[in-house]
Parts: sequence; C-alpha cells; structure tokens
Amino acid sequence: MSTDIEIGRGKRGRRAYAFDDIAVVPSRRTRDPEQVSLRWQIDAFQFEVPIIAAPMDSVMSPATAIALGKLGGLGVLDLEGLWTRYEDPTPYLAEIASLEADVATKRMQEIYRASVDADLIKLRLGEVRAAGVTVAGALSPHRTQEHYKTVLAAGVDVFVIRGTTVSAEHVSGEAEPLNLKKFIYELDVPVIVGGASTYQAALHLMRTGAAGVLVGFGGGAAHTTRTTIGIHAPMATAVADVAAARRDYLDESGGRYVHVIADGGLGRSGDMVKAIACGADAIMLGAALARAAEAPGGGYHWGPEAHHAELPRGERVYVGTVGPLAEIVFGPGSRADGTTNLMGALRRSMATTGYSDLKEFQRVDVVISPYEPH
Repeated sequence: MSTDIEIGRGKRGRRAYAFDDIAVVPSRRTRDPEQVSLRWQIDAFQFEVPIIAAPMDSVMSPATAIALGKLGGLGVLDLEGLWTRYEDPTPYLAEIASLEADVATKRMQEIYRASVDADLIKLRLGEVRAAGVTVAGALSPHRTQEHYKTVLAAGVDVFVIRGTTVSAEHVSGEAEPLNLKKFIYELDVPVIVGGASTYQAALHLMRTGAAGVLVGFGGGAAHTTRTTIGIHAPMATAVADVAAARRDYLDESGGRYVHVIADGGLGRSGDMVKAIACGADAIMLGAALARAAEAPGGGYHWGPEAHHAELPRGERVYVGTVGPLAEIVFGPGSRADGTTNLMGALRRSMATTGYSDLKEFQRVDVVISPYEPH
C-alpha cells in the first residue's frame, strides 16, 4: 500500500517521521535495569556502550577521545579539524567560542583555511593509541584519497568517512571520485561510512564492504542544510529504512551484518532510545557530548559545514555545559531534560519494556505520537 501524499497535482511525497513524532510502547514484561546489557561490537572491537562521538572540533580532542574510550565508548577525531591544522589549537577554540554571532562564520572560515598537516594527524592519533583505547579518525570523502595512507600508517583501528551525503556512485567531471568498494576492499580496518538517509543509498554503501553505515547528515543542532540546500532526513524514518536495508543485505550477502549508526537529531536521551528502537545498533553524538565540561567547544558546538569555504550550511550554536563527560554518559543525572545520564535513560527504557540487550530492543513496539513541547 502506497503511503505517498499528494503535495500538488504534479508531485507526491512519502510521509516521514522524526524522533519527536514517535514514542516507545511498554510491553507486559519489565526487568531490573541492572540486568540490561548496553554492549556493542563492530568487527573485533567491543564497547561497553553504543556511543560514538561525532568527529567535530567542538566535541572531540585527543583528550576527550581518550576519556570517552575509557568510559566504554568510541571517540572519533576529525582529521581535518583544528587539531591537525595547528600544533596548539586551544587559542583558536577559545576564540571561536568568544565570537559574536554576526562574524562567527567568516572568522571560522579564516581559521580553518590553514592546511591539514600529515605529521599532526600521526601525532594526534598516536596520543589516543598511547592511552590504550580504540583509535578512530574521520575524513570527508573528498579528502580521503589525500590522507588515508597517513591515517593507516598512524595505526587507526576504525576508519570513518563522513560527509553530509555520501554515495557509492559519486559522479565528477573534474576529478576521479573515491571508489568506495575498491578503497574499502584494500583496507585492513573496518570502515564506517555515511551519511545516508534512504534504503537504496544505504544498500549501495553496504555493498561496498562498509562495516557500518551512518544514517542522517550529522550535526543536527548546528546544521542548516534544510534551510540552505533544502535537504533534510526525518530520522525515525531514515533509521527504519536503513535498518530494512541491513536486513535485506544480510540475506543478499549470505550473512554479512552491517551496523546501522544513527547520526544527527540525537541531542537528548529520549532521541537515543528511539533511534535504537527504530533499528540503530549505535548512536553518533555531537551536541549531547558538546555539553560536557571537558568538551573543546567550551559550551559551543559546530561542525565542518559551519566553516565551509564556499557554502556554509551550519552554524556555531550555544548548547551550554551541563556537567562532566562521565555524568553525561553514566550519571547520576542532575537534570530532568535528557541531557545527563544518557546510558541510564537507555537502560531504564529497555528495562521498562522488558528487553535485555540492544538487538532485542530493536524489536520494541513504537507508536506515532507527536511531541508538542510546551
């Protein structure tokens, strides 16, 4: 049965849902929260919690990547960010946090004009490796060819290719595009790639050999993609569509499981609960972790789109500081707004609905129940 809605006589569109449009439904069974497992594994790497930190300068420094790794999550460094452009980026981070709104974009474009230094890529990833946690770094699709050998030489464990929209079939008349299938086949490390927001786009990325697919465009709190270029992915529908692609690819490939990672629109714990309920295996967090006292952004949050040299489609936004990273991840929570004790909230939701692990919780019932904030 078609769910298309007539927009006008010449155009129809499918109804899609954001996380605010749905809710999880309790079942007849409950269990103790202590009996719930939040463990997640991709390839040979195991994590105590399904949290991946977004590769954004306001969220991740080598120090915060290490801190999150020790808490059981995965920190991903932006290998085109300030930490690989400047030996000491702290003055620039402080300056960005202090900029007036009307000059922030222009000044950020100037700051990010400095070249990415291959030696700094090795240095930053080496800092994380020396701490004994899983090492992950991210490049945008158009910079991957240029820097991936440096990244691999530095000993990265998980490689992330993250862009606003990443396809397996990029067409270019000027430069040879990144051949994802060939590229991933030649690497010896698991690759997470995205974003994708449709069944077909995700299926194509899974066929390249990716270990995980990012769903969404990331940078939800700091993104202006919808107002700038008219593109938006309501995340509940996007995650459910990509989860269906994962199921079908599992059959198509004879049992190869590709992880679905929700990336964007996950500012509060309830959003994370619903992302996993829709089929996500893990969640990539930006704004939620930018609120940590240790976050490099100092209460401000921005992504690479905010300083794009030609078409900025993101903003530096103030998200505030709500507590230390450990309190945001594990509590005890000091606020009732879903910004602290994220994993406690997920554990409680799973226990209330009677599920014992993340894979089981993907089967939980959801209803369409739009949230109307007062």
